[in-house]
Amino acid sequence: MNVQLSSCTVKDTEALYAFEIDNRLFFEQSIPSRGDAYYLPETFKERHAALLQEQQDGSSFFYLIKDEAGTILGRINLVDRNQIEKTAQLGYRIGQVHAGKGIAKEAVRLLLGQCREYDIDEVEAKTTDANIASQKILTHNGFKRVDKKEEVAFNGQRIQLMHYSWRR
Repeated sequence: MNVQLSSCTVKDTEALYAFEIDNRLFFEQSIPSRGDAYYLPETFKERHAALLQEQQDGSSFFYLIKDEAGTILGRINLVDRNQIEKTAQLGYRIGQVHAGKGIAKEAVRLLLGQCREYDIDEVEAKTTDANIASQKILTHNGFKRVDKKEEVAFNGQRIQLMHYSWRR
């Protein structure tokens, strides 16, 4: 499958909303819920517009992961960009029917290729200790595990977050 990154725009709002609705339960198995309000059409539009403003400001970069036909397979982002330290945080999610097909691994590779253009020298990422697939995606793309411990509450349980770092 040919994986492509497409910068998010206002034209993507409806398709992205459908993607999020379709995958809500799947995503909420491994990441905290965005809450019921996020999935109300007006709230989603407002939040999407706010993200697009962050993108326009250069503090974050939001991409859709698409196939050749333009179908949304997932999302990938660089957020919390620090222009002085030249760092950003990586986040991604792949839709349930597309998980396990190497799409995230390729999307991360493509996004890291954009870092020079954005003047980003270091990208940080987090994943849960149970998310072996995400750990493999990160290490395959040159991320190194950082010796930093973080525990968070998720679905009524305490889980460990693993930190990773990539340098250009």
